[in-house]
Amino acid sequence: MDALPAVLIEAFSGGPFGGNGAAVVALEAPMPDDWMQAVAASLRQSETAFLLKSKQGWMLRWFTPVCEVPLCGHATLAALLALGHWNRLGPGDRTWLNSRSGPLEVELPASRPGWGTIVLPCGELQPEPGAAGLTDLLLDRLGFGPEGCWSSALGYWVVLLPREAPLASMEGLAPALEGPLRQGLVLMQGLDPSAGGPQIGGEPADYQLRFFAPGLGIPEDPVTGSAHALVAPWWQRHLGRPLVRGWQCSDRPGGMVCEAVSSAMIRLTGSGHLLWDGTLRAASAGWPAAPQRRGARDGAPWTEQWTVWRTATRLPCSTASAATPS
Repeated sequence: MDALPAVLIEAFSGGPFGGNGAAVVALEAPMPDDWMQAVAASLRQSETAFLLKSKQGWMLRWFTPVCEVPLCGHATLAALLALGHWNRLGPGDRTWLNSRSGPLEVELPASRPGWGTIVLPCGELQPEPGAAGLTDLLLDRLGFGPEGCWSSALGYWVVLLPREAPLASMEGLAPALEGPLRQGLVLMQGLDPSAGGPQIGGEPADYQLRFFAPGLGIPEDPVTGSAHALVAPWWQRHLGRPLVRGWQCSDRPGGMVCEAVSSAMIRLTGSGHLLWDGTLRAASAGWPAAPQRRGARDGAPWTEQWTVWRTATRLPCSTASAATPS
């Protein structure tokens, strides 16, 4: 596999130089983890997605420049839009992307070219009194303390801030984070829909957030689907409706429509922009064959080994359990 289709898609963005960029590579055969990690490190996007065709749809894995992660929303949307760009899927088509977080349903809406719909696990928020030093840090950076604090099985901490907090203009937070906060910190606040703020698909956003994960090699992620999947159910309950619109006020902002599917799953809909389309030339010669996963029977194909790996191993840079990554 010396030449593989590859694209860079800016997910949750309506045009160039916005949203969250993700590289997507279409594999022809299983590749070893260290090869995929080397590709992700070279491409230096917040995530690189690798797709492999299977009988059940597609296999999907996500790598940051430093490690593999159990769930990534924006790279899932990018993978879906890449399949459409490569004519592997057409308008109105629906399929499953089988991942470490389980099978993820995705669809290219026939009525909205350039948009995609992904269904992600939403997980649960566990109320917490707060992480050590967090209140003082927020008071120093924002002049406001938290109104609520939660932890999650995904390893992210979530903090609710008052509407008055200058979240969008805050600087210099990531280097100051310590301990578990380095694995993922979501800062969120409600928005006044009548105040002329950001819009998603022509409608005002209900809330906005920022996401920091220096422990995963991501000081700040521009637009984070997994973070919105985690917090949108809270906003749905808080606002009393099944559909909310979330905005991410980073320096490359973007947003998505979040709709409840069940108590465990949420549908995210957003647009993406194809920034470049090309061929990955990273010779696989000299790399070992994809290793057998622990517990996989000898000779089992990668697609069969996947389920065993998903439930039996822990990713090196994640605090989340492999069995419950969301």
